[in-house]
Amino acid sequence: MNLTHINGILLKKMIIAGSIELDSNRQLVDALNVFPVPDGDTGTNMSLTSLAASREVEKSNAEDVSEIARLASSGSLRGARGNSGVILSQLYRGFAKALEGKKEANVHDLALALKKASETAYKAVMKPKEGTILTVTRSIADRAVVLSDDIEHIDIFMKELLVYGATVLNQTTQMLPELKQAGVVDAGGKGVLCILEGAYKCLMGKEVSFDEIKIETPKVDFSALTSVENESITFGYCTEFFINVKNVNEKTENDLKNYLETVGDSIVVVSDEDIIKIHVHTDNPGLVIEKALTIGALDNLKIDNMRIQHTNKIEFATEEKKEDKGPKKPLAFISTSMGSGLSELFENLGVDKIIEGGQTMNPSADDFIKAINALHAENIIILPNNKNIVLAANQAAELCADKKIFVIPTKTIPQGLSVMLNYVPQSEFDMDQLIEEMKDSISRVKTGLVTYAVRDTKIDDKEIVQGDILCLLEDKIKIVSKDMQEGTKELISSMVNVESEIISLYYGCDVTKESADEIKAFVNESYPDFEVEVHAGMQPLYYYIISLE
Repeated sequence: MNLTHINGILLKKMIIAGSIELDSNRQLVDALNVFPVPDGDTGTNMSLTSLAASREVEKSNAEDVSEIARLASSGSLRGARGNSGVILSQLYRGFAKALEGKKEANVHDLALALKKASETAYKAVMKPKEGTILTVTRSIADRAVVLSDDIEHIDIFMKELLVYGATVLNQTTQMLPELKQAGVVDAGGKGVLCILEGAYKCLMGKEVSFDEIKIETPKVDFSALTSVENESITFGYCTEFFINVKNVNEKTENDLKNYLETVGDSIVVVSDEDIIKIHVHTDNPGLVIEKALTIGALDNLKIDNMRIQHTNKIEFATEEKKEDKGPKKPLAFISTSMGSGLSELFENLGVDKIIEGGQTMNPSADDFIKAINALHAENIIILPNNKNIVLAANQAAELCADKKIFVIPTKTIPQGLSVMLNYVPQSEFDMDQLIEEMKDSISRVKTGLVTYAVRDTKIDDKEIVQGDILCLLEDKIKIVSKDMQEGTKELISSMVNVESEIISLYYGCDVTKESADEIKAFVNESYPDFEVEVHAGMQPLYYYIISLE
């Protein structure tokens, strides 16, 4: 094979093939999660994120690699689930940045794109660890840059990267103590290699069947548009483009925002190291373009006449009365939850939108965006309630840069409930102060979890057998027991300290009320000065969720 360049058509097939390969190995990747709890879902999150990228590219017949890479980036950004999915979306994002403006890509182009992908992913993680997906992708990228000086054919280049990547992946076992103890390689790194392997198989002639990916076209309801007259669309042209510029500075960005406010609305200005993304509704796209050209070169220019779009779409809509949303709420809340009982608790405490998800099905950035767009509020606070969802919530907030979105980094259900319990609605409030108070409230919450082991393993000095009861304190395995009730009691005893006042117990769908009452009686007898609350959380997988404040 003497392939020295790939175009958009081939890149599209490679992206889809990579998604198919990862999807077929998602259970294998899930099984590599170090913790033997039943919510190890790295493979699932990465697969769903990659499939979101494939859904976008599948719709396009573009022949330029830049357009296909851009679509993959866009799809993955909105479809990113969990930390591993968000990191993967950043890999797609960096890859696309490096290919901007290119019709075809050679080995050198691909090497630089892999390098940019790795750099972008590293920036998305606050405290990067070696021995993870970041290490694997960086090592592959560095190797790609070296190989690009000597290799011209893309198939040879890809094969060398796969062999080298597998070597680095095997080394991750020795890079992180927890991986070494569990005797596994990094799950995220394995996921990346699955994608590269699928892309390589496609390159070598394996047919890609789009039928292997369930592409679902959502039904769009345009009925709400019947209540909007063309004349009520203040600015008629939706104008979007990138400005390519070196060393973006804050003054340039602020000056541009101030100018756009004089010629339009619905303004979004998002910048990166070498690019500014513009979105504005205006009646004078030419003025916007002229201003942008004083800053840098333009790319991916798109101008849509919204009044024409409105007229076309409204033909499919049913007649409805104009919806009067009334004044905006000063503040609204979005919270993730798992289990009908916990969701009801959040709703009763004032949460406006509940996103079902949590441990085994992390919501995507797009799930958060849909919830954000459904709310009519000046300010919106998101409570992820899971450490693996915080990045997706932050990504959604960035993609909704025209709205005031605040993510409180709640990593557990009890932390989210604590935020809502301590929140007192006020007609006037200082948003910055409120956010600080909420962050402070979550620091005072201890979280205990009771679940079961899905496989045999050894963590620290604890020998774990499949089916054992695992009692976790702040995400670390504290107690391994053969009995759910006894393990729960022991966990509570280990959590109690002199500053504690309230113990809240949320029992899951596999626990009876009688069992929960037995735990309550134990607490009342052992710690008579404590206030004890018991709620039917009805959450899956976790027998008990325990909150101590």
